[in-house]
Amino acid sequence: MSLRIASRVILTLALVLVAARPALAVEVLTGTLKSAAERGEIVIGYRESSIPFSFVEGKRTDGTPRVVGYAIDLCGEIVDDMQKAVGRPLKVRYEPVTSETRIQAVTSGRVDLECGSTTANAERRRQVAFSPIDFVSATKLLVRRGAAVTSYRDLGGRTVVVTAGTTNDRIVRDLLARLKIDAQVVTAPDHAASYAMVKAGKADAFALDDILLYGLIASDPADGSSFTVLPDKLSYEPYGIMFRRDDPALASLVSDTFARLAESRELRWTYERWFLKRLPNGERLDVPMSDDLRVSFQLLGLDAGQ
Repeated sequence: MSLRIASRVILTLALVLVAARPALAVEVLTGTLKSAAERGEIVIGYRESSIPFSFVEGKRTDGTPRVVGYAIDLCGEIVDDMQKAVGRPLKVRYEPVTSETRIQAVTSGRVDLECGSTTANAERRRQVAFSPIDFVSATKLLVRRGAAVTSYRDLGGRTVVVTAGTTNDRIVRDLLARLKIDAQVVTAPDHAASYAMVKAGKADAFALDDILLYGLIASDPADGSSFTVLPDKLSYEPYGIMFRRDDPALASLVSDTFARLAESRELRWTYERWFLKRLPNGERLDVPMSDDLRVSFQLLGLDAGQ
């Protein structure tokens, strides 16, 4: 029996027992599902400025940050399925994370789901697990319009800012070293701070996933039009929802959630809400779904129908 099939059997057994005798549910649950059932809570790690995936848009009536975004919506669907699996309502608590702290927040148990803009690569999979791909991006450079930098090859003698803890940091440093381009690479604690450095003239370029750069421009109606994103693709960045490794029951549930959303076309509708329609600030990203992502969603839907 494969691990995926075995995980589905465990999850199905848990659901049956919840329906028959709710008091027994926790006894057959494992991993994150068990701890969530015992706590009555699921903790979501969010990013403060990863537009449109995970960001803060004002405050709620109780004064807490209003966390919204594409990844937040997808995690909401996962939480709905977790509640069905454990047989009880789960309070959702939001915990802020940064590029530097997000992986440790998951591995330590501080957050259960990291719902942001995290690249699912082989190196990270040795520490954490990921949902099916929910977006495909690429590292690009943001520069001021009219600047002398029209390509990464123009970075000699200039300063590039990257956000600490991102894959973009290593990618840019490796590229500059390989091409023997003498540029200074500096780091900032989050995307907003990196963007601010370019606006203030403290950096000539900002290297980040292209969709996040578009989001920063769109969220800055006053000055965003002064900046542009160069076309050079410096990397391939597939995103996913991050959670703890060695938790087959949760991994199966997350995969089933994505398959359900793909089959019902909810994945496509959620994408269109955040990438084609107006953001909460009234701006639009107007980023059509890539062919790679479209095929990935189609395959997920076909798998759900089997």
